[in-house]
Amino acid sequence: MQQENNKNVAERNIPGMMSRGQRFAEVQHAENIKGTLKRVFSYFVKEKVMVFGMLAVVIFGTLCGIVAPGIQSNAIDIIAKSRTGSLGATLLLMSAVYLIYSGSQLLQGLISARLSQRIVSRMREEFFGKLMDLPVKYLDTNSHGDVMSRMTNDIENISTTVSQSLPSLFSGTLTIIGTVAIMLWYCWQLALLSFATVFLTVLATKILSKNVRKYSRRRQSLLGQLNGTVEEMIAGFHTVAAYNHQDITAKDFCSTSDSLTKAGIKTDIFSGVMGPVMNCISNIGFVIIAAFGGYFSVNGLISVGVISAFIVYAKQFSRPINEIAQVYGQLQTAIAGAERVFIILDEENENKSGEPMHDAKSAEIVFKNVDFSYISGQKVLQDFTITVPSGKKVALVGATGSGKTTVVNLLMRFYDIDSGDIYINNQNLRDISRDEIRKNIAIVLQDTVLFSDTVENNLKYGKDDTTPEEIEKAAEMSRCKEMIGALPHGYDTVLTGSGENISGGQRQLLAIARAFVADPKILILDEATSNVDTRTEKAIQDAMHSVMQNRTGIIIAHRLSTIRDADIIVVMDKGRIAETGNHDELISQKGKYYDLYMTQYAGIET
Repeated sequence: MQQENNKNVAERNIPGMMSRGQRFAEVQHAENIKGTLKRVFSYFVKEKVMVFGMLAVVIFGTLCGIVAPGIQSNAIDIIAKSRTGSLGATLLLMSAVYLIYSGSQLLQGLISARLSQRIVSRMREEFFGKLMDLPVKYLDTNSHGDVMSRMTNDIENISTTVSQSLPSLFSGTLTIIGTVAIMLWYCWQLALLSFATVFLTVLATKILSKNVRKYSRRRQSLLGQLNGTVEEMIAGFHTVAAYNHQDITAKDFCSTSDSLTKAGIKTDIFSGVMGPVMNCISNIGFVIIAAFGGYFSVNGLISVGVISAFIVYAKQFSRPINEIAQVYGQLQTAIAGAERVFIILDEENENKSGEPMHDAKSAEIVFKNVDFSYISGQKVLQDFTITVPSGKKVALVGATGSGKTTVVNLLMRFYDIDSGDIYINNQNLRDISRDEIRKNIAIVLQDTVLFSDTVENNLKYGKDDTTPEEIEKAAEMSRCKEMIGALPHGYDTVLTGSGENISGGQRQLLAIARAFVADPKILILDEATSNVDTRTEKAIQDAMHSVMQNRTGIIIAHRLSTIRDADIIVVMDKGRIAETGNHDELISQKGKYYDLYMTQYAGIET
């Protein structure tokens, strides 16, 4: 089967398609935090050895960080002669604890980074695998940019949270608990006085973080719009220049850029202020400790070393509070992103069950009283009945929106019919597995999709086990052998940018050759010559004629020159069959086909 990973033409028929700008939608708070967290933790369970290892390192490092100031306090008291002991041994122990603490911080970073990449890798693989199993309808009715954003930005947010935020959350919580306990143990009066600054810290963090998140979200949204403007301008620069829209485009860009600059300045201001404000509050705490600690020391309640330890503990106590406040915002973003990812993972897979297609060289297609609508109540096909004899070519013509491409979508089972029946060799299409259907049908679309790979691999896409001889034959029959031979490296030439380094006609010929390699029973040509010049059209017509020999063919065309020799021409109008017959019969009837033909070739005004 030649399965085109292409923006399906059916999108033209589906109202309410999501706009391109929706890919830049802001990440909101998750609706089901508990359920989302439960699913995220399921990924951690699969890495439980690494998770327990990281927790052990975090706990050990936090304990070292809590114990170290106490040892430092002992050293100062020994120097002040208010405590007995070996100063050298105490200093050596303090150095060892601080060294172990630094090593544990390094190890914690390494483990968390590896853990995040393993979890994100598994999530990406599941997500991409899910995309391969989704129905075509899902990708037709959802913004491609939004789906890509979930694959990249949302999963990357999860990665950042796992590698940075979670270790900070664990170590910060343990540090706060341990620090509070040891401060209360040393001197509960001074500890309570020190905790007074916590309220200032929480209040300042809440106010500043709220503004940082607000303007940061706006900055990200505007950055997405700015990137989209640049992307569109570069992709469509010929159109911009042709319509002399440079000044207008630049004005729009500058307007968005100015808004982005303002949002960026406000984000940086509130982010930048947070550090000095926290330092100020910390300094207030140091003043409280110094003043009251000195008073308590003079009265013999505590030693000088304890005052030194309290200063360190006060710093340790305020730092994790600030970190946890910042981590909270990151966690909200990551949970919301995870929920968006899980929404797609929970989508129903395309049902590929069914029986094999009857093994027959012929392929008669019958549409019987078929009705279909993309949106309930808005029929695209109505009572559509037609027989395509085996080995014959049937052409579908009609105005845009008449339902021609929908016929192809239903035959490929990209969508299922509302009522009626479709048969291939008297076998109901509903009973045949989708894989079997697509293995026996090849399609050449108007917008040719080639992949950034060699010419040979692109031709083999329709049939992985094809031989070099079969590829050579397909290239010759599709009239592209000489063209391939003229490429820099022949069949080994790498097509860059999905074939941007060759012409549109050459891409179309390669698509026809790929269809020939697939060796299908049924071949569909959907506007295969609409984007090429007359000379190239002739070459493509010759190639199509060769490829369609002894195959059942369905041709969709606006250029009537491509279907004059079709066995049956079906004229469609608003989802119904208006006329059928061959070219001569339809011309003699002087109906809709006659009007279309004369419009193209006799210059009659419409």
